[in-house]
Amino acid sequence: MVTRSLTILGATGSIGLSTLDVIRRHPDRFSVYALTAGTRARELAVLCREFRPKVAVMADPQAARELAELLSDLPAIRVLSGSEGLCEVASVAEADTVMAAIVGAAGLPPTLAAAQAGKRVLLANKEALVMSGKLFMDAVAEAGAELLPIDSEHNAIFQCIPPDRIRDPEGAGISRILLTASGGPFREHSAEALRAVSPEQACAHPNWSMGQKISVDSATLMNKGLELIEACWLFNTTPEAIEVHVHPESIIHSMVEYVDGSVLAQLGSPDMRTPIANGLAWPERIDAGVAPLDLFSIGRFHFERPDLVRFPCLRLAAEAFDAGGTAPAVLNAANEEAVSAFLAGNLCFADIPVIIERTLAATAVAPADSFETIFAKDSEARQRAREQIGLLTV
Repeated sequence: MVTRSLTILGATGSIGLSTLDVIRRHPDRFSVYALTAGTRARELAVLCREFRPKVAVMADPQAARELAELLSDLPAIRVLSGSEGLCEVASVAEADTVMAAIVGAAGLPPTLAAAQAGKRVLLANKEALVMSGKLFMDAVAEAGAELLPIDSEHNAIFQCIPPDRIRDPEGAGISRILLTASGGPFREHSAEALRAVSPEQACAHPNWSMGQKISVDSATLMNKGLELIEACWLFNTTPEAIEVHVHPESIIHSMVEYVDGSVLAQLGSPDMRTPIANGLAWPERIDAGVAPLDLFSIGRFHFERPDLVRFPCLRLAAEAFDAGGTAPAVLNAANEEAVSAFLAGNLCFADIPVIIERTLAATAVAPADSFETIFAKDSEARQRAREQIGLLTV
């Protein structure tokens, strides 16, 4: 039995908490070296008292000072802050495994640090690959890191491909990857109805318990667009070889079709502890605390084609990947700014893809030949997106 020491980037989010729940069930297999969070100092303090990490990191310096005060009676826990602290615990020798669960572009630097240090990287931060694709995969290869996908769809695909063919789908005899999507809470809404959607409605996902940003992304289908790009890099393929299927039940997490007509699918309850446990213990299997799947109660599965007219974000993501260079980073930055404005009540839900498309049109694509270039384009795109948001503010 292999024992692992973990750094959890984004411990107070839904993925981080689910990871800690799996770890809690297997104290003989996993220990926690470091826990990190953005601004939720009180929540992280509670987790630190239970799991007793060596290091705790807050991305926000003021929150780090609050955490240090809350943990003043536990001097053995070192408190760090900022991007430097995140990158330190992601690359430190004492942790062999890193759960990369920081949402958005902010997760790229520490996730990259973990890859460059040769860790087992459990990738729940899809933006790292969306923004830096080839550069990130090159870093993984050069350092000999182990990259395991945690998004339920990518983990399903990973489970359906022979381990030695993950980056060679054609050699494995794969003809198509069938990427499933729940369709979100507004799958049956008209275009007119989408204009009246509130942040509270957008964050109420019908199947999954997730954070606000990813819930909105699921509602716009941008989450599936980002996952489309991520799948292309993880499995060394193209959007043309991937077909998105809207599957409202969220029981089939994705499928792989082979040239002989076989289709392999990974099924399970919509519970992130399943892919998390798979990544933590791979190639072994461990109990994740997930209830057995009751197919009798489900009865039947449904599938639909995504509507790219009402939900154009999926189309925009595929076009950004095809454009190459820094286009996916621009797509991601514009989406983050648009979602943030929507959640703040400053943008109509239906205008999220409008902001993204306008930002893509206004930002020149550059070769993604360095991380410095990618971060510069990310910053430029955010400024252009904010300008466009100002023109459409509700």
